[in-house]
Amino acid sequence: MLLTLDLNDPRPLHEQVAGAVRRAIGDGAYGPGDRLPAARDLADALGINANTVLRALRDLRDEGILEFRRGRGVSVATVPPGRALLVQRARDLLAEARGLGFGREDLLAIVKELP
Repeated sequence: MLLTLDLNDPRPLHEQVAGAVRRAIGDGAYGPGDRLPAARDLADALGINANTVLRALRDLRDEGILEFRRGRGVSVATVPPGRALLVQRARDLLAEARGLGFGREDLLAIVKELP
C-alpha cells in the first residue's frame, strides 16, 4: 500500500492517514476481505507514530469500512460509498488548494467555471 502524507496539510495526521486508506480502498487497491499491512509497518513507511495510524484505522472501523480481528489483523469490511470517497477527495483538493494559497471560495469559483 503506497500512502503519502502532506506535512503542509493543516488536517491532523490521523485524518490524512484515514483518507489515504479510504482512497486506496475506493480505488480498488484493496477489496472486502483483504488484509491491510500492520499498523507498525504503515507507520514506519509514513515516518509517523504507530498510535497515529491506529487512530486512523479505528476511525475507519467506526465508519464500518474496516474490521479488526484478534490474531488476524485489520481487513476491509466494505468499500466506502461513493459519496464518502468523493467527500474525501474534495477535502484533499481543498487542502491542496490551501497549500497553493487559494481558499474555499476560490476553489468553488474554479469548479463553477468547469463545463
